[in-house]
Amino acid sequence: MELKNLEFVSIDFESTGHREGIGDEPIQIGIALMSEFQIDKNSFFTSYIKPKNDHQITKRSQNVHHIKTENLKESPFLYELWPKINNLLRKRVVVAHGAGTEKRFLRAFPMHGFDIWIDTLQLAKKIMPDSTDYSLGALIEDVDVKDDLQSVCPELSWHDALYDAVANLFLLRELLKKAEGRLTYQEILKM
Repeated sequence: MELKNLEFVSIDFESTGHREGIGDEPIQIGIALMSEFQIDKNSFFTSYIKPKNDHQITKRSQNVHHIKTENLKESPFLYELWPKINNLLRKRVVVAHGAGTEKRFLRAFPMHGFDIWIDTLQLAKKIMPDSTDYSLGALIEDVDVKDDLQSVCPELSWHDALYDAVANLFLLRELLKKAEGRLTYQEILKM
C-alpha cells in the first residue's frame, strides 16, 4: 500500500496551560483530514472545550491562545465531543506534532483504539536533520507552504487548534514527499 492512499487525520489540542499532569486540561480541539495528499476543507472540526475541573486558563496560555475562561462557559465537555472525535479519528492514521499532548488528552478514552500515529516532530527530525528549529511554524516556513496554509485557513492563526491541525497536514504532506525512497512505509508509520 502506498502512503498516498492512506487517510490521515490531524488533531491538535490547546490547553489551560497548567503544569503537565497537574490540572492541565484541553480547552480547544481542531481536527482535519487528508486523503490522496489533498486536505479536505469540508472535514474541518473545531470546538472549545469546557475544562471538567473548572480550571482557570493560565495568563501565559491566554496570551498564546487568545482563549479566555469566559469563552468556555457554554462549551461542551470533552466527553460530550467524544462521538464526533472518535468518528473522525478511527480507521485513519492519526497525526500530531509532538503527539504527547494529544495522546495524553485522548487517554481519557482508554478504548479508543487509535493504533497508528505519526508524530511529525519526530518525522521532521529524521527527514530534515539540518533544521535549526522544529517548531511547527518554523517547519512550515522551511517547507514553504505558509501561503497555502493561509489560503485554506484565512481567518485563523498559530495556536488556534484547527489552524495548527491543518498546518500539520501540510507539513506531513511535504515530509512524505521528501521521505519517498528514503524511508519505508513501515518506518514512517512508526513515527
